[in-house]
Amino acid sequence: MNDTASPPQAGVPRHLAVIMDGNGRWAERRGLPRSAGHRAGARAARAIVEHAGKRGIRTVTLFAFSSENWSRPAEEVGVLMRLFIEALQRQVRDLEANGARLRFIGDRSRLSAGLVESMRAAEERTASNDRLELFIAISYGGRWDLAQAARQLARDARDGRLDPETIDEEDLGGRLALAGVPDPDLFIRTGGEHRISNFLLWNLAYTELYFCDTLWPDFGAAGLDEAIAQFATRERRFGKTPGQLRSGG
Repeated sequence: MNDTASPPQAGVPRHLAVIMDGNGRWAERRGLPRSAGHRAGARAARAIVEHAGKRGIRTVTLFAFSSENWSRPAEEVGVLMRLFIEALQRQVRDLEANGARLRFIGDRSRLSAGLVESMRAAEERTASNDRLELFIAISYGGRWDLAQAARQLARDARDGRLDPETIDEEDLGGRLALAGVPDPDLFIRTGGEHRISNFLLWNLAYTELYFCDTLWPDFGAAGLDEAIAQFATRERRFGKTPGQLRSGG
């Protein structure tokens, strides 16, 4: 990341969300263990966050480990969990020095106590930074997110803090993992798959979607620049007509 915060640029998303797909296939094509692909993917993630900061993006949300990923072979899951801890230990100092705030979203109840403590410490250490906000989704699923928000609303209604008849979109959105954060403007998925795979189901309602065949470890600054260039050509109407946008209506 730059030593100084970059101002927002025209045609550049404020909030970027990414599914970093293709790490395992990248390794297999090179005759390497899948763990090598995950390590390469972690390096790619760091480079993309740095470049995002240079381009003036203020929020980045990376899908690191989904609710469904728990069904992968236990050995691979173990490698991923160790990688998370290693990456935190290596990178939190750089994030702090460069003014990035690190936050995690997802179901922490399924994570080890050691990893949860490392996450908490990293969040606390970077809490006062405001140049870029980095969210890491770990043990996260969009349906889980909606369900936990619904449970909060149900408890509030049961305890008399909320009238069920008044519940609206704002109430639900305010209890999601990214409550208070502007929705992503641009979503990127690498690796050739064209789906959002249970990621930020609520938040991606009006997000511009960008898919590419590049495997994540090979998706560098040029790949992000290409995605941003395409984003800049899109007309975001949010349900309005082109005429309304031209007239400011």
